[in-house]
Formats: sequence, C-alpha cells, structure tokens
Amino acid sequence: MAELITADLVDLDLAGTDRSEVTASLARRLAEAGRVTNLEGFLADLRKREEQMPTGIEGGIGIPHARSTHVTEPTLGFGRSSAGVDFGADDGPAHLIFLIAAPDGGGDEHMTILASLARRLVHQSFRQSLLDAADADAVVDLIRVEVFGR
Repeated sequence: MAELITADLVDLDLAGTDRSEVTASLARRLAEAGRVTNLEGFLADLRKREEQMPTGIEGGIGIPHARSTHVTEPTLGFGRSSAGVDFGADDGPAHLIFLIAAPDGGGDEHMTILASLARRLVHQSFRQSLLDAADADAVVDLIRVEVFGR
C-alpha cells in the first residue's frame, strides 16, 4: 500500500474561500497523483457527503471526506488556507483542510483515518504545528508521526 499522504498531496497556500473550490483544488492533486480516476465523479461523491452534514469541526478545521468508486487507494490530502473556508463549523472558517478519499467497497480505512486525525486535532499544539510548517515535507512528517505513529 502506498503512503497515505505524500508531499504532492499538500498545498500550503490553498487559494479560494469557497468550500467547493478548495475541495476541488485538493481533489485535483489526488487525481494528478493517480489516486482518483475520475475527478468530476469523485467531486460529486464529496458533494453528496457534504450535503448530509457539514464537515467542519471546532478549531478551524475542515475534513471533507467520501468513499468513491473513483478512488484507487485510501488517501489523505491537506491544504492550509490563510483566508479561511466555511465548512460549517460553529466557531468559524477552517484554516486546516484535510481531504480523506477512500475506495468504495473497501474497509473502514477512512473512518480509522478520520478517528486518528480527530484525536490529534483536539490538541492546539498539533494544529499550531500544521499552521507553522515551513513546507509540504514538514506537514507529511508531522502527520505521519502525530497521527499514524510512524
């Protein structure tokens, strides 16, 4: 299995303030990396999931996620937005956005990823480290160690 997150799946200067726009930008990275086979199909699955319930959580975090037949392997994309993006959290816009893509019909990998991520994101120090990370490699290393214990 390939790494869940790699530097090419990270955007530290995510442009835009619209949820659909920034999600599409991160999803394009997944497609370019060969982890999403049909970008429009995957985006439709993400929109359908987002319509069920907003994916913003307290602390300036957005975690759009979906199972999709257009995903080849469990993948985590990450974007940092200085402007902030409304993902429906009560405390305001998200500055840290995690895009979780899981193959349809697979196991519960995306729920495991989501749970591991959520456990770390309650810690202000982890969120601040992500905000302060100098480059994509630093983000990848931080997530691998803090979230996946590697």
